[in-house]
Amino acid sequence: MKAREEALGIFLSALRASRIGPAMGRCFHCDGTVLEIGDNRYQTTEYERLVLIAIGKAAGSMSTAFLDQTSTIAERFEGIIAGHPSEEPLPARFRKYRGGHPTPNEASIAAAEDTLRTLESLTERDLVVFLISGGGSAMVEQFLLTSASLDVVIETHKALVECGAPITQINVVRKHLSAVKGGRLAAAAAPAEQVTVFVSDVPAGELDALSSGPTMPDRSTMDDVYQIANRYELAKRLPAPVAGLLESHALTETPKLGDITFERSQWVVLLDSACLEHAAAVQARELGWHVEVDNTCDDWSTERAAEHLLHRLREMRSARERVCLLSAGEVTVCVPSSVKGNGGRNQHFALLCSEKIADSDIVVLSGGSDGIDGNSEAAGAIVDGTTVSRADVVGFPVNRALQEFNSGALLALLGDNITTGPTGNNLRDLRILLAP
Repeated sequence: MKAREEALGIFLSALRASRIGPAMGRCFHCDGTVLEIGDNRYQTTEYERLVLIAIGKAAGSMSTAFLDQTSTIAERFEGIIAGHPSEEPLPARFRKYRGGHPTPNEASIAAAEDTLRTLESLTERDLVVFLISGGGSAMVEQFLLTSASLDVVIETHKALVECGAPITQINVVRKHLSAVKGGRLAAAAAPAEQVTVFVSDVPAGELDALSSGPTMPDRSTMDDVYQIANRYELAKRLPAPVAGLLESHALTETPKLGDITFERSQWVVLLDSACLEHAAAVQARELGWHVEVDNTCDDWSTERAAEHLLHRLREMRSARERVCLLSAGEVTVCVPSSVKGNGGRNQHFALLCSEKIADSDIVVLSGGSDGIDGNSEAAGAIVDGTTVSRADVVGFPVNRALQEFNSGALLALLGDNITTGPTGNNLRDLRILLAP
């Protein structure tokens, strides 16, 4: 029981240490009318309009912290908060949209229309600050295919999420279908001065995948899209109007590095999964665990990741006691479109591990830093050597929950799920494996 408590303590400590407010305080400073963002300085009196666009799961907490840190000039900013808006009231000059996730909703479309309209009105005499976090791919959306209905947009996003492709490849397809992704918000804002601050839920060096890279030069190409479409048979999964675009090779290319779109753009990383992982390692070492990190299973299937990480943990344990293996990033689950279960990738991963650690003293925790795992209300789960036997006692075997992709229902019944509520942050997932 102590190892379970310590695993949960490590996870919660990492969440606290990676809070957005303190990080924003380190990144943003105002000296009179001079705005400092990282190493960049902007004399705000030189600009006619100051615009703030916040997109993603951390949009609310980032925008609130931004206005707090820039209080001497905050009254000059106008803008849009699209994603999970803060519950705190914002000035009337800010418009808030609660976009859908993991699939878009009407607010997602409205947010995209408003954002594009606002950005397209800017000139070279204006400054726009983008605050981008994960989840924005669904929370702000408008297809280039103007005839696409909301139902078509929703069906497309759902089909992509469930096709089994890694999230980075899903975003390649999204970018080439969208009017707001793959650098197209930056293109809409040009020639205004632009700076983007990221709370990243993608691997290092892949910021153009974060919320499908609305303000970043896009490294992917139309050819990449067509290859992904063939590999995952997307034409069979996607709505007919979208499948037709892929089959007829009718997509248009996204803005690339060197494009005039990005001539006045700067980018700053505020937080990423390395910050979350570092905080977890510090706490684990304080509790007396020998810590190692293994992020090689990023974008792997849950089954392959479970096998790999448990094998690595057992290797560590053969050399010493009280070992802790940390792994950040996201694993994938291919969910059939007909499945109606409750859960998410973290709970599915944890439940897979429970079968492999049955009757042992190993503890496995897998949780999302955003506090939301899939379609459940849990952030993730923590399992141990008794999870399988306890599931049998309540008449809900682990293998049945896995087959039905209903991990959330079983873990909630067992009390093995982790509920934090939405954290206002999004730094990918964290897996903590302990062997006393």
